[in-house]
Amino acid sequence: MELAGKTAVVTGASSGFGAATVRKLREAGVRVVGGARRVERIDADLALPLDVTDEESCAAFVTRAAAELGGIDILYNNAGLALGRYPFTESTPEDEATVLHTNVDGAIRITRLALPHVRDGGHILFTGSIAGRQAYQNAAVYVAAKFALRGFVYGLREDLLGRPIRITTVDPGLAETEFSLVRFKGDADAAKAPYEGVEPLTADDVAECVLFTLTRPLHVNIDEMVIKALAQSSGGRILRRET
Repeated sequence: MELAGKTAVVTGASSGFGAATVRKLREAGVRVVGGARRVERIDADLALPLDVTDEESCAAFVTRAAAELGGIDILYNNAGLALGRYPFTESTPEDEATVLHTNVDGAIRITRLALPHVRDGGHILFTGSIAGRQAYQNAAVYVAAKFALRGFVYGLREDLLGRPIRITTVDPGLAETEFSLVRFKGDADAAKAPYEGVEPLTADDVAECVLFTLTRPLHVNIDEMVIKALAQSSGGRILRRET
């Protein structure tokens, strides 16, 4: 499928997978509206402020994006985060609320608001995680959030069956982005540790996989794509080089 002339809305567009996907979509001739809290870092055709945990912010974002684009061909629900790597006995209500509201409620909210503007032949994508397929230790709430997101996408696929709208979840494993810095709340040394002794995925690796799903023929729906570094077999098992 040709992407030139299509329109796209990308959340979490200021960094990581979102920023890389925005760039590759634009290179393919797609007109892109990007949303994030750090709007000044978005390099899209139109950059708009967005807090996916807030209904009014989401409504304003979708209304403006749909009006500017005249309709949506591609909706990429990418906004998400993790906070902390600790056993659940150390969890806090604040971290739990932020992780669940961002990863689950945010994706559901944006999808509900944007769906009336998604054209036939459109495609809705979600950034999941291998954490939503197999649990690993010290990440119980993040694991729960990504399992919940996958359940929502399964249900959405059932509800939209019969409409020519494709739905895909992209589930990356270890990828070197600002995700780790956010997870460790700005601690740069702790954020580097997960990538030591291994070649992780990059944001571009994941963005290229997103573009692959978008460019299949309309009758082909890639329901789920799981992407891992060669040295990673599961969320908690990574083969690291000796240093």
